[in-house]
Amino acid sequence: MSHVLTLIAPPGALSRNIAAEVRDALAALGAHVDAADWLAPNEAADLPFSGLDPDQATAVARAALQAQPVDAIAQGPEGRRKALLIADMDSTIVTSETLDELAAYAGLKERVAEITRRSMNGELDFAAALRERVGMLKGLSLEALEGTWKRTELMPGARALVRTMAANGAYCALASGGFTFFTGRVAELCGFHSHHSNVLLDDGAALTGSVEEPVFDRDSKLATLKSLAASNGLPLSATMAVGDGANDLAMIGAAGLGVAYRAKPVVANAARARVDHADLRALLYAQGYRAAEIASDS
Repeated sequence: MSHVLTLIAPPGALSRNIAAEVRDALAALGAHVDAADWLAPNEAADLPFSGLDPDQATAVARAALQAQPVDAIAQGPEGRRKALLIADMDSTIVTSETLDELAAYAGLKERVAEITRRSMNGELDFAAALRERVGMLKGLSLEALEGTWKRTELMPGARALVRTMAANGAYCALASGGFTFFTGRVAELCGFHSHHSNVLLDDGAALTGSVEEPVFDRDSKLATLKSLAASNGLPLSATMAVGDGANDLAMIGAAGLGVAYRAKPVVANAARARVDHADLRALLYAQGYRAAEIASDS
């Protein structure tokens, strides 16, 4: 078959009946569809098909699934397993926006979070919005950074994603508009090989209200993807990028498999592949990994 459609859901949410309904919907439009190949029982299945292009198949699957909590990603079968992963951090690898949580210590969480929301939806220039938010935190004690870190949680599936890809030879990197204080710790927890982000400036006791220039932004993420691919001798087709905000769009668009993960509307609408329901292990199933091959998430 020329393509494969991967259906992925939270554990237990993908039944054989749901998979059959999607298969029938593809066949109704003239596609030739093989039997489902189950990557994980009641969680992930491949439907090999031909006769439709990936975008058509994805649209048909989403229409058939309607309100079902099932994600659908269609692609060619060759080169599914990627050799480079580049991931956003906030609201992707971790569940929170670390800058918003840091602002809570200054009593400014709601104000900062609103700027973050608009920036991540592409309504504001990222660099300018970052400088504005950091400026509001001038004088905040460095103890707030430690407090924020203690409250930061990994997204379900984050460790499994990185550990599995790394164990299979992939280079894994964080590329975040957040800060090295957090990306370094998240990289160590998950097993990323490197992390690339912004540097918060301080005077040894408190934040100065500034960030080291130049700001690590949308263009920086794209440049990091291209640089890491080149240094690892890889074509962009062998890369995967994942994120949720407007500053992730360039790298998502350039990667061989770019995934909008529980993303803001502007990102979800633009990305070819998106995950709205499953955890980050969905990125492994999209590459054809089977449940038995996936590393522990704990």
